[in-house]
Amino acid sequence: MKDKALRERIVAEYLTSGQSYREVADRCGVDYRSLHRWVKEYQGRMKKPHKIRRARLLRELPTDKLPTNVETLQSELRKARLYNQALQEAILIAEEELGTPILKKSGTKQS
Repeated sequence: MKDKALRERIVAEYLTSGQSYREVADRCGVDYRSLHRWVKEYQGRMKKPHKIRRARLLRELPTDKLPTNVETLQSELRKARLYNQALQEAILIAEEELGTPILKKSGTKQS
C-alpha cells in the first residue's frame, strides 16, 4: 500500500494536470482504479464504514475526552486544502469551457 504523502501527491497531480485517470496512473505506476478511489476519498465523496462508526462514537463522547492529536488535525487540513484545490481547478476548467466567469467579482451586483 502506498503511503499517504505519495497518494496525496498523485491525487494533486491528477487534479492539476487535466489528464485522465489512466494517463496519470500509468505515469505514476499505480492502478487507475486506485487513483480514482483516492480522488473520491480525498474529495469526501466516499465514506468508509469505519469512519462513519468513528464519527458516531466521537459524537457520543464528552468534549473533555476528545483527542487533541496534532497529526490528525494536520492530516485533515491537508485533505481540506487538497479538496479546495480540486474545486478551484474544476471552476477554472468550467469557466474555460463555458467562456463565462463563474465566480462573482467583489463589488458586483447580484442579478
